[in-house]
Amino acid sequence: MSTETGAATGSETSRIHNIGYRAYDGPRLGRAYARRSLYSQSLRGSFGFGRSAKSKVLPMLLFGVMCLVAAIIVAVAINLPDATKLPIKYTRFAIYLQAVIGLFIAAQAPQSVSRDLRFKSVPLYFSRPIERSDYVFAKFAAMASALFVLTGAPLVILYVGALLGKFDFADQTKWFAQGMVSVALLSVLFAGLGLVMAALTPRRGFGVAAVIAVLTITYGAVSTIQGIAWSTGSTGAVPWLGLFSPITLVDGVQTAYLGATSAFPGGEGPGAGAGVVYLIVVLALVAGSYAVLMRRYRRVGL
Repeated sequence: MSTETGAATGSETSRIHNIGYRAYDGPRLGRAYARRSLYSQSLRGSFGFGRSAKSKVLPMLLFGVMCLVAAIIVAVAINLPDATKLPIKYTRFAIYLQAVIGLFIAAQAPQSVSRDLRFKSVPLYFSRPIERSDYVFAKFAAMASALFVLTGAPLVILYVGALLGKFDFADQTKWFAQGMVSVALLSVLFAGLGLVMAALTPRRGFGVAAVIAVLTITYGAVSTIQGIAWSTGSTGAVPWLGLFSPITLVDGVQTAYLGATSAFPGGEGPGAGAGVVYLIVVLALVAGSYAVLMRRYRRVGL
């Protein structure tokens, strides 16, 4: 009796339903769309958009600090009697605030790449039509763009303020253009180095420490040694020591080619000849960072 009931129950519950599966025949947007989407999502994430409210606090605070400092400089310059230019050059602004920039990249580079490594979500990107080079390029471009927004927006405030203060239009436009080229170079260099440091470990804390060490501690060490060299009369060594820190590399390039005044001790920045070496080192670091990222993501299954 129980056997028949069991057989009947199994017969009644075992059915095959034809629910009409069919192939997807909609638009296929391809790799370019996936790459743009990843770039957009990463750029927005750098400022906390699309994330929790807590995630927005630090990046927006740092962005506000950069803009507030620029606004204060403008206010002081406009109210100074007989002022004909801003009290700070456009090319020097990022050098003075490099600690804020370093803190931003230290916080946001690990957020951009470390979480993907930690939660092993990187291979999931390949459920879409995207290649390893697309992933690396999108992350690199997004971080460089975020840094360019962070460093370029204050320069725009300085420029607009200078024009409102009726300073010389031709001079201000020239200096503003030089400043924008400088921060564009800084953004690409810092983005590459920051992402490499962050991608070396899936742990966010280690990534933050590594980025700070490369971008901030090296600047303090190089500046100290440059000061010692200058005070002991070894002035010829000062420009060459600048090759060993990212921010001094940018300082050297803009001193050699963008009409900037060097922040090195005594203003002893590199000339055009040494500037070629600085430029080569910067380009090599950018290209090397991209190559290291490509190799790193090949090892995690991309």
